[in-house]
Amino acid sequence: MKLLFSEQNSDYENYQFPYAVWAIPEPDETPADIFNAGFLPSSRQLDRFYLCRQVRVNLAKFKPSSENRRILRKGADIRVELVPREKFDYTPERRTFFKTYADIKFGKDVMTSERLDALFDSPIISHLLLFTDTVGGKEIGVATLYLEGKALAFYYYAFYDLNYYARNLGMFMMTSAVALFAERGKQHLYLGTCYSDAALYKTQFVGAEFFNGFRWSTNLKELKFILHRDQKKLRQHLLETYSYRDEFYKGDLEKITAASEFHIQLK
Repeated sequence: MKLLFSEQNSDYENYQFPYAVWAIPEPDETPADIFNAGFLPSSRQLDRFYLCRQVRVNLAKFKPSSENRRILRKGADIRVELVPREKFDYTPERRTFFKTYADIKFGKDVMTSERLDALFDSPIISHLLLFTDTVGGKEIGVATLYLEGKALAFYYYAFYDLNYYARNLGMFMMTSAVALFAERGKQHLYLGTCYSDAALYKTQFVGAEFFNGFRWSTNLKELKFILHRDQKKLRQHLLETYSYRDEFYKGDLEKITAASEFHIQLK
């Protein structure tokens, strides 16, 4: 991959000079390679990715917890169907359903109709999970996915009937995806970013791990440390923070360096 470093706001007083890190795939690389290096798509064409704190589930380690089983029981009468995008009918009724959900959840026209149409006509969606209430035969939810062989599944946007809130439909959809792809032998299911306590629900699966900037970590105590650190006025980068290095890496910068996913040999 080619890396681009795009400047963000600097804090000269505290010698903080942040960059957003972009990855541009090279011809011999697939999106799975870029996901595995800690990046998520910043283009629906899968031609540009951004480095971020994200969560994935190592599906080889996944075993349903009591909470996972409880959620799945609440949706026992909901049918789950995996459909390739080319076999999915993007009808006006579905379009209206998705737009209504997006307006309620994200804010009016944060996702415009044009943006919604572009989403369903882009390479970032290869498959969809359809959720149907078998009691009434009503389609109540759709999750958009990008799948690549056995290497990855990416759980992207989910749209669902908010009248099913009491039955934890949103969590049922995600839990169903984890269970389904574990059963089918996928290596990882990527669940998006985690930058607030509100996103910690993505870590409730055995096998959950997060990207901390230099490696995939299974230590959720480390993730919570970083989340709570984010809430303070910061004067240092994370790796300059001795309390972080001491607690999770015994103060050993060489240990952090050795764990890094990145090795770049300059020409």
